[in-house]
Amino acid sequence: MVYKYTHPPPTFEGGGIMDVRTPKIDYATITGRIYVCNESYQRLVYLAYRFRKAVVKATRMLAKGLSKDYVEKVITEDLNQGYAKSVVDIAKLMVKGAEYHDSNPLKIKVKKLFIASKGNSIFKGNRNIRLVSSDKLSVSYHLNGRSGIHSEWIECEARFGEEYIPLVNEVVEKAINKELSYDTRILFRNGKIYLHLSIPIELYIKHFKKGDAKGDNIACFDFNSDRINMVIIDKQGVIRETRTERFGEVNSPNYPRNKAWTLRLQALGKLLNYAYHHNVSTVVYEDLFKIKRRRIKKTKSRNGNRKASNFPKKKLLQHAITMALKYNFKVYLVNPSYISRLAEKIKNAFCLDKHTVSAYLLGLRYLNPETYKKLLDRDIQKLLLNQ
Repeated sequence: MVYKYTHPPPTFEGGGIMDVRTPKIDYATITGRIYVCNESYQRLVYLAYRFRKAVVKATRMLAKGLSKDYVEKVITEDLNQGYAKSVVDIAKLMVKGAEYHDSNPLKIKVKKLFIASKGNSIFKGNRNIRLVSSDKLSVSYHLNGRSGIHSEWIECEARFGEEYIPLVNEVVEKAINKELSYDTRILFRNGKIYLHLSIPIELYIKHFKKGDAKGDNIACFDFNSDRINMVIIDKQGVIRETRTERFGEVNSPNYPRNKAWTLRLQALGKLLNYAYHHNVSTVVYEDLFKIKRRRIKKTKSRNGNRKASNFPKKKLLQHAITMALKYNFKVYLVNPSYISRLAEKIKNAFCLDKHTVSAYLLGLRYLNPETYKKLLDRDIQKLLLNQ
């Protein structure tokens, strides 16, 4: 399902590259825990080991130019066809990612164990990793490309947060009736086993909807490792409010990564809730998927620099999109190219900090690309004159 809005987003006319686009969100992911007994645990680990080995093998073959169909056929000698399809899809994404970042795809390494399976409505939601109920999970141990009905299964106990139980129950019910499919991924982390369940976004929003935004204002966001800046503007581009949530402690030495992630999500949730109650109907984020490498301003703290560099900004954006949809905000992604540099140049004119001005420029670029282009051209001309 693709979110479609009632009016088309504006586009940047320079260079033929779209400056503003709507995010394509089909699924939302929820996380649960998996518990298994000793014998089943060993089989599950062995399956994960074979899956990881198959992914690495597939990346090598795809990187050498072999066709996807041929690679899938080879992988089916080690795993069943359902797993093989997931292996090849994951490997293909890894190869593309390596090429995008100018890395050698032939040297891709996968350190952690995991198992993944694509959804299939014909097989009660998923062919290989299937929810039997909200607290029971079956994982296919049907390997070596053997044909026939899956007769070997690893039975596991699944646990989700209490707030997710009604949602999971509906997913299981619809899947049994062959009305939907869901992707699954099993991950091994620090001695624990997690289940990531990707379900259709419309079903997720049905259970976790927080409102129905109908205002006229626009909320623009700038994400950083230690703060989130929000600017609310009206349709004429006039700044109505600015707010900033800071959490500088997350870049401190030995600060827990999970706690830092929780603080960021809480800060984002607080800002979105504020926007909802202040006449906002549209949310604008920077399109981080267009950015190849981020420029990080260095500080005296090596540990702080490392944490800022490792800040999962794209992951936060993915969560931010889903969180905004809960309020029925219209969501747009704006190309952030040159925005930080321009904000640094003009921040004094606004009597605001660079990050707040960056958020405002995102909104201006969404609202009036021509005005933004004039600002950018003027700034580039000054730079050329000063060279």
